[in-house]
Amino acid sequence: MVINLKDVSFEFETHRVLDQINLNISEHRIGIIGVNGSGKSTLARLISGLIAPTSGSIRLNKIDVFKDRKAALKTVGIIFQNPDHQIIFPTCVEEISFGLIQQGMTRIEAEKKSKQLLLKFDKSNWSDELAHNLSQGQRHFLCLISILAMEPDVIILDEPYAGLDLPTSIKLKNTIKKLNQQIVMITHDREILEDFERILWIDNGKIVRDGSFESVMPDFEKEMRKRANVSD
Repeated sequence: MVINLKDVSFEFETHRVLDQINLNISEHRIGIIGVNGSGKSTLARLISGLIAPTSGSIRLNKIDVFKDRKAALKTVGIIFQNPDHQIIFPTCVEEISFGLIQQGMTRIEAEKKSKQLLLKFDKSNWSDELAHNLSQGQRHFLCLISILAMEPDVIILDEPYAGLDLPTSIKLKNTIKKLNQQIVMITHDREILEDFERILWIDNGKIVRDGSFESVMPDFEKEMRKRANVSD
């Protein structure tokens, strides 16, 4: 999958959140780093097609996922930092089934596939469980299963490990690591990004560094220490 952004800007009211972003991404694992408010989450939502750029164009294999929502369902999925901003149905099976029904499955077909996926992840007991009864980490996992059900080519994750306890975090990391999909991940956890092929550092709505972990992360950390007035 090739993710192409050409002269992409995004403005909210009078504030320019992203400014003239140009990217051509084909790597399997891409990390996005930057301070809070730098534009990371906005970039993730633009790539996923949830919002449209104020100017410029975004294509995933030539698909405009904002305009072609049917194609978007098979192309890209996003997992938010807060699962409660994503989950909209009472039970786990209903939540997983929703995207499948949007893709054209009947409700019976969608529920059957949803239960198969829950079995695959050893979560059969979640089938009729109310989503709000799950822990935050479990709700994150439910969101991941819901995305995987639709079999998108690209999965975008916005701080997926924030607030998770250690066992849940480890389990989620191991699951994501095994995925064949192209992964675009926003995270502050440097250890997760060590084996990522490409790192994008965003600051004040611009890409300030773009390269390998080894070429980007040391400079990013040096700048963060500088801003925190911490010496090496």
